Amino acid sequence: MRPAKPDQTAADDGRALLAKARRLVVKLGSGVVCNANDEFDRQQVAQLAHSIAALVRDGKQVVLVSSGAITLGAAELRLHRSRLRDASVNRACAAVGQCKLMEAYAEAFRPYQLIPAQVLVTEDDFTDLNRYRILRQTFEKLLKLGAVPVVNENDAVTNIYTEQAPVFRDNDRLAALVLSKLDAQVLVLLSNVDGLLRIVDGAPQAGNVVPVVARMTAEIRESASGKSATGRGGMTAKLDAAEIAMQAGGLAVIANGKTPHVIERILAGENIGTLFLPGARMAGKRRWLAFASSVRGQVAINANARKALLNGHASLLLSGVTGCKGAFSAGQVIAVLDSDGATMGRGIAECASQDIQSALSSGASAKGVLVRRENFLIFSKESHA
Repeated sequence: MRPAKPDQTAADDGRALLAKARRLVVKLGSGVVCNANDEFDRQQVAQLAHSIAALVRDGKQVVLVSSGAITLGAAELRLHRSRLRDASVNRACAAVGQCKLMEAYAEAFRPYQLIPAQVLVTEDDFTDLNRYRILRQTFEKLLKLGAVPVVNENDAVTNIYTEQAPVFRDNDRLAALVLSKLDAQVLVLLSNVDGLLRIVDGAPQAGNVVPVVARMTAEIRESASGKSATGRGGMTAKLDAAEIAMQAGGLAVIANGKTPHVIERILAGENIGTLFLPGARMAGKRRWLAFASSVRGQVAINANARKALLNGHASLLLSGVTGCKGAFSAGQVIAVLDSDGATMGRGIAECASQDIQSALSSGASAKGVLVRRENFLIFSKESHA
């Protein structure tokens, strides 16, 4: 018998770890919770609720991230999908649809005596470090009390439709950030696709699913394109989410939510969907800086400061700053650019932008620390943060 290939061995080990996971984040796409008529698919969700109840009985903790509020709200308000191009209409539909969504989950969980807990989040809950910590406390308490958190972005007040680059972007990424925040072991992304499809002659091949991804490469990213009909995401969004999970030391699976008993089959180690294996685990604050924080401004630094950061593992001193853009306060996240204008990392500022700009304008030599080393994340060449 030939020895198993290293990739196959890693895949087998990864699927074996699925069954041992204690805490999971399951994301349900709009195409899973809604039918072709944009109505809540009660039969489908009832089956998923049965699976989640079985996991909870087995001692596992499950957090749901559910799409579908906008779609359900539009159906309730009898609005055509074309009306959803208007941001205010989207927000109104979300406000209506979120009620319908939680009613449906309460009904689905009732036979199993499970209590769903609505957790609506905004980007500030992730980008503000103090609120980020409070959010974890809330999740931990809900899980300890036996509730099933049902998470969604608070689309009624979202800034997804502004020019500012959003932190969430879509519910796939939101689910990955929840996994990172809670140190969950598995992220399950369920939608209407079977997994990451192989590309042959420039086109994805239906039914030809990539079984395992050990490392996110440029080739894998280039194979993903397009968006779903009902959601904001697509395969690119799912790969972004999977990469966050991998860097958090977790497993991720992309699979078809319409597949019968899909969650049980995934956790049983069945070769279903695409499995993403964990990478080197990034520390909690570094993950926050890389994925959940929002950059409020930027500074440029000289060659000596760059060398000290990269080679000396030093803090960033104010004396090394040559330029400052944007308005930010102490405690907010800023991007750090080298003398060539390339972003080399991001960190938590120790002082406000106006203090830096005043020192630069006066020509005085500024003293003190701008970013402490433990609060600075250096981007690798392959970073997608």
